[in-house]
Parts: sequence; structure tokens; C-alpha cells
Amino acid sequence: MKKQEIVLKNETGLHARPAAELAKIAGKYQCAVNLYVGEKKINAKSILNIMAAGIKASTKIEIECDGPDENEALKEIVEAFNNNFGE
Repeated sequence: MKKQEIVLKNETGLHARPAAELAKIAGKYQCAVNLYVGEKKINAKSILNIMAAGIKASTKIEIECDGPDENEALKEIVEAFNNNFGE
């Protein structure tokens, strides 16, 4: 299991487009990918779960990947967050 904490820099939060991009990236991997925001556990492979969480800018998020390709998944997801999902 690999974990990394980040702070969401996207000014508009995780709205539809970045949520879709995150779900697309997470879906490429076999490992489980979850986001933890406060007490909430969010399945990152589900765009609906991501959007329902209503994650705003400057929110601390812990990314957790657990499975055979967890290293690659975590690396790509953190990179996407750091690049503001291309926005």
C-alpha cells in the first residue's frame, strides 16, 4: 500500500472535467485507488463519488493506492494533481 498527501491546487476544485480525468487515470490500474478527505473515503475510479465529495481548492487529500501496480498509479495520479489536470 502506497500513500501520499497533497493539497488540491485547482482553483475550481475537483469539478466534472478533472474528476473525469482522475477517474480515467485511476481506472487504468488494477490496484484500488482511494482518496481520503477528512473522514470521507472516496473511490477514485468513480467520477460520481469524486464529484459527490465536493472537494474544493486548497483541500488536503490523501491518495492511497493498494495493489500490484500501486507505484505507477500513485506516481501518475500525483503528477496529474500537480499539473492541475491540465487546467
